[in-house]
Amino acid sequence: MKSPESGQRGAPDFLLLILTLLLVGFGLVMVFSASSSMAVTKPAYNNDAFYFLKRQLMWVGLGTFIMLILMNIHYQKYKKLFLLFFIGTLILLVLVPIIGETRNGAKSWFGVGSFGVQPTEFAKLAIIMYLAAIIAKKDEKFRNFKKGLLPVMIVVGFFAFLIMLQPDFGSCAILVMCASAIVVAGGSNLKHILLSSAVLIGLAALGTSFYLLLNPDAGFGFRGDRFTAFLDPLADQQGSGYHLTRSLQAFGHGGLTGAGLGNSIQKLFYLPYAYNDFIFAVIGEELGFIGTTIFILFYVLFLWRALIVSLRCPDIYGTLVGIGLVSLIAIQALINMGGVSGAIPITGVTLPFISYGGSSMLTLLAGMGILLSVSREYNRVEKTAQNAPQAPYTRNKAYPS
Repeated sequence: MKSPESGQRGAPDFLLLILTLLLVGFGLVMVFSASSSMAVTKPAYNNDAFYFLKRQLMWVGLGTFIMLILMNIHYQKYKKLFLLFFIGTLILLVLVPIIGETRNGAKSWFGVGSFGVQPTEFAKLAIIMYLAAIIAKKDEKFRNFKKGLLPVMIVVGFFAFLIMLQPDFGSCAILVMCASAIVVAGGSNLKHILLSSAVLIGLAALGTSFYLLLNPDAGFGFRGDRFTAFLDPLADQQGSGYHLTRSLQAFGHGGLTGAGLGNSIQKLFYLPYAYNDFIFAVIGEELGFIGTTIFILFYVLFLWRALIVSLRCPDIYGTLVGIGLVSLIAIQALINMGGVSGAIPITGVTLPFISYGGSSMLTLLAGMGILLSVSREYNRVEKTAQNAPQAPYTRNKAYPS
């Protein structure tokens, strides 16, 4: 009997594929809208209005190519193939605080010519694939704390520690929350999770208190100021509250129907990183409340379809990979939108598929390639069941007429 890997493959989930491409296409439009006015006036960007769009198009093209390749590889093969990616990512995370480039106060980048590579983005996908493979392999043994949850916590904690060395609190929080979602979905003992979380929170609080005790004048610098600025951004409009104040002004100017695509005012040298961390504010200003609501509903539709594909997979490994990817995109989107709108502190994370950024786009499209491969297995099983010959009906001899 042929294995699923060698047998006929099902078709990928075309709705999920189309939703992904539409989301990426909308992101390209918004990157151009948010960056063109600034890029055309700066010699550093060759006075080229298409500077950021062309670079983003390159990453999208490369990411789409990777997605198409990965969706044509049976997802079960990633149980072994992920190890090379996992080890490579770990090495990059170890090296980046040592030889990486510092940008915006964090040593998170490797410079490759005029481009930059951010290993933290790769780490998110590496952790998802690692957890899915480990939980699927251990099965019921994963409910044992010493053999299941504890080793996983050590690995995730080490990755989080390396990310905090950069430091990148936003990405660290996303990675930990995403890992927690996979662990819960994988059937870990809830009591173990709650007790472990309490211990980790306590250790983090103790470590923070000890650091402040030894360095009473250190504080947390501008990151601490940005973290608390959402409580009252107007108190320091030109300092810690500058980003959030400009972002809220963008939403206010957008009103109900928006200023129109390309007509944002805040992107004109007022709102920092309008094409990156704060692109959601530009969406709010140009498309207004109605357009922003439609965009969010579309995002929810995309996540819903990705979750359905994950839950339909007949194998726990494929399901956990899908749940991890959905959690990653949903959590990061919520943190970005919440920070930009002032609902939660700003942590400086991008909006998945929409914000400018090569490492993020490559990681997300690669993840979607794996999830589309998962969808092909579900469709294969369904197609096989539909094409199976029906057994002829026979009357039960125990109940003669």
